Amino acid sequence: MVGYDPDAQGGDFSPEDAALAGSAAGMVTRALISPFDVLKIRFQLQIERVSSKLPKGKYHGLFQATRCIHSEEGLSAFWKGHVPAQFLSISFGAVQFASFHFLTEVIHKSTVYDSQMAGVHFVCGGLAACSATVVCQPLDTLRTRFAAQGEPKVYRNLRHAVSTMWRTEGTLTFYRGLSPTLMAVFPYAGLQFFFYNVFKKMLDPPPKARNSGGNLRSLICGSGAGIISKMITYPFDLFKKRLQVGGFEEARVHFGQVRSYRGLVDCMGQIAKEEGVRGFFKGLSPSLVKAALSTGFTFFWYEFFLNVIGNVKRTRGTTDLKER
Repeated sequence: MVGYDPDAQGGDFSPEDAALAGSAAGMVTRALISPFDVLKIRFQLQIERVSSKLPKGKYHGLFQATRCIHSEEGLSAFWKGHVPAQFLSISFGAVQFASFHFLTEVIHKSTVYDSQMAGVHFVCGGLAACSATVVCQPLDTLRTRFAAQGEPKVYRNLRHAVSTMWRTEGTLTFYRGLSPTLMAVFPYAGLQFFFYNVFKKMLDPPPKARNSGGNLRSLICGSGAGIISKMITYPFDLFKKRLQVGGFEEARVHFGQVRSYRGLVDCMGQIAKEEGVRGFFKGLSPSLVKAALSTGFTFFWYEFFLNVIGNVKRTRGTTDLKER
């Protein structure tokens, strides 16, 4: 169950329960999909064309990039920026799912719309993700900087990165790329919740077999929702990553060409002029793999941990009744 559901058989959950389950789901999912995130970011930041047929840049294919990063930087490179990324995933998951649960409950109780309608999930999912994005954007910027840097490292650790960026670039640097992020995250997250809702209802078994294969359905539905949502909104994710590494050009020189952008419109214009329409979709392959795994695992683990919370609450309730 995702969002407020008055007919749920698993118990009466609160936004706090959703926050706990969301943060746990984010933590587990991040650890599993980090390598795909690093690959995606490396592709997105490369100016040269990503092509195995006409290789011009440092990375020109998924498997080639994997081998290159592993040979040059070691296995740990696939978890670069993992600490800020974990803070990001835990915080984002908590805020997003708590906000989503709260918003769907408000709509169900104060309007004529049912909280489990796909359209309601689209709007509430988008608004919940925007709230989480504003709260967590500094962590996303830090994660991107760590994943983007090669060897030698510009930032030794999280504290060094924060102090250096604060001192040399100012407070607003932590919110670089916020505009395209918000433009992308509302439809992206909204579509995730929308399609997850649609797919879950399509694959819902008869009432008598309601609990059979529930976790597998969550994984499949989440993966499908992630792929469709990412394909529709992908260019904005690329714009965000390009803007987030502004002022960080010296660490990117050995990866190939670097560019500076004055803002979102300038970034879009330069990419279109120099890299063509294909430039808007650099890194799409690892991004789709990551989106399928990330969204699938997020919903899978969210429902798993929410069921655990429900079981704990029911056990406590039974114990309290016996003691009375």
